[in-house]
Amino acid sequence: MEPAGPLQREQQARQDFRRGAPDRADGLSASFAASYAGIIAFMAVATEGSFSRAGERLGIGRSAVSRNVQKLEAQLSTRLFLRTTRSTRMTSEGERFFENCHQGVAQIVAAMNDMLALRQGPPRGLLRISAATGFGRKVVAPLLTRFSAAYPEISLDLLLDDRPPDFTADKIDVAFRNGRIEDSSIIARQLIPMQMAVCASPAYAARHGLPLALDDLARHECIHTRVGGARVLEWEFKVDGHLRKVLPTARLTFNDPDLVLAAVLDGMGLAQMAGYQVCDLIARGALVTALGRHAPDDRGHYLCYLSRQHLPSRIRVFVDFMTDAIRAQNLHCLADFGMDYANAGPAG
Repeated sequence: MEPAGPLQREQQARQDFRRGAPDRADGLSASFAASYAGIIAFMAVATEGSFSRAGERLGIGRSAVSRNVQKLEAQLSTRLFLRTTRSTRMTSEGERFFENCHQGVAQIVAAMNDMLALRQGPPRGLLRISAATGFGRKVVAPLLTRFSAAYPEISLDLLLDDRPPDFTADKIDVAFRNGRIEDSSIIARQLIPMQMAVCASPAYAARHGLPLALDDLARHECIHTRVGGARVLEWEFKVDGHLRKVLPTARLTFNDPDLVLAAVLDGMGLAQMAGYQVCDLIARGALVTALGRHAPDDRGHYLCYLSRQHLPSRIRVFVDFMTDAIRAQNLHCLADFGMDYANAGPAG
């Protein structure tokens, strides 16, 4: 048999390494586990000066502390303590090991305390928020000044985007979402019902009348909203207890709800808009509504986050603050107004 060349020897070495890797990994895991328990026990004894007091501090028995230290000494082939019936003190090797370990253990303790502070301490840190463009601009953003004044150690990063947020990829802590929540992997707290109203300016209603039935929409100038860069929002209605979606022919389409509202106020046509956009304008008479008997009633404005468990205090206080502040506003108000303006003129 010819002797193996360099390439064959390298391939054989890789195969040997792969075959031995599980054994080495298991050995490493066992070694680390033993070392970690031993180091914690060692640091406690060195700090307390006693195996008994170290056990009390760690919440384990004196014998368990002693076993962990003995295993560590065996691993290191070094005696770390001189023990008598009256006293326990470190050897010179133990003192050197203590100095080398102290900084690392202190950093671990600091890291754990920092995590506990995020959960239990004063709210602080960065809070990344996602919201749909219209709701974020009209409702969420104006409340952030008050929130920041109440919690000055929390930094806020607000992302306005009409697409459903990717909590993981976008590093989102909390998200405001509209409509219906069908994702069971998130926690969704409903803030208020999401009312939808077909609206027009009084000037438009005087010129063209208002639709009295869904089929009348085909004879009106309509304005659409585009979301996510491509999808045009269908108009939703409730007919005989069932959801019906309609996409009337549009004269204008915008990818910003504020532009849709501005066009409606200018008398350019009808649009179906959310109650939070139009309640104050309806109250002032700047807008009139139609087809109210067919308004959908199964939508909502939600505040969403990934889990209730181990929720950092900065998220808890933000969720509670926004829930109270938004519910206190008059954004669920369409029931206060006549929804159908049959006297505004004939449909057509």
